[in-house]
Amino acid sequence: MITVSIIGFGNVAQHLAAAFYESPEISLLQLFSRNSNPSSILPFEVEIIHNFEELKKADLYIIATSDGAISEISEKLSFENQLVAHTSGSVSMNDLSGKNRKAVFYPLQTFSKNKKLDFKNVPICLECESETDYHLLEKIAKSISHKVFPITSEQRKSLHVSAVFVNNFTNHLYHIADQICSEQNVSFEILKPLILETADKILTLSPKDAQTGPAKRNDLDTIHSHLEFLGSGNRHNIYQLLTHSIIEDGKKL
Repeated sequence: MITVSIIGFGNVAQHLAAAFYESPEISLLQLFSRNSNPSSILPFEVEIIHNFEELKKADLYIIATSDGAISEISEKLSFENQLVAHTSGSVSMNDLSGKNRKAVFYPLQTFSKNKKLDFKNVPICLECESETDYHLLEKIAKSISHKVFPITSEQRKSLHVSAVFVNNFTNHLYHIADQICSEQNVSFEILKPLILETADKILTLSPKDAQTGPAKRNDLDTIHSHLEFLGSGNRHNIYQLLTHSIIEDGKKL
C-alpha cells in the first residue's frame, strides 16, 4: 500500500483526497489544514492535522495550496530526502526546497467545492527529478486516473496558459453573454444547447475546423451591427479583438 499525505485543504486538496481515499492502492494518511477549524466537512474519514511536526512518514507528500505558498511550505517541512510534489500548473518544480526530492503532480481540471467529478477522466501531468521517483509518482497517478502524462515545466506552463483560454476566459464570455441576455429579459437557458454542441464538436473536429460565425465568414455587415449594439466599453473591445483574431487566423489558411 502506497502512503500519501496532502498539505492543503482547498478545492484541489479535497478532490485529490477523495480520489485517493477511494483508491484501493493508496492509503491516505493525513490532510494538513492551516485552519484549526476548517469550514468544510469531509464525506470520508482522514486524520486532519494543523502542525507540520505532526506529519507522519509517507511515500509522497503533495502540496496542494495556492501557488504563492508552495515554496514557503516546502521549506517548513521538517524532514529531508522525502518525495514532495506540488499541484500547480505554473510554478516551477525547482521552487520546491532542495532538502527533499522534487516532483510535480498537476491535475489539469477546474475544481469547484460542491461539484463532484470523476477523477478517472482528469489528466494528471507528472514531472520528477529521478526515474525511480517518476515510476512511483506514475503508479500513484494511475491509481486514480486513466490519463497520466510526463510533462516538462515549460510544457506544463504552456498547458496552464492554454487552460486559462479554454476555461477561465471562456467562462467569462459566458458571464458576458448572461449579462447581455439578462439586460434584454432573455433566458440564458436558450444558449445552453449551443454551448454544449460547441464543446462537443471539438471532440471530433479541430478548433479551427469547428469555427463558425460572422468573423469566420468575414460578414462585415453583421459584425458592424453587433458592434453598434454593444456600444462602447469592454464588451465592444472584447468582441472587436476576438473578431479580428478570427479573421486574421482565417487569412493564414
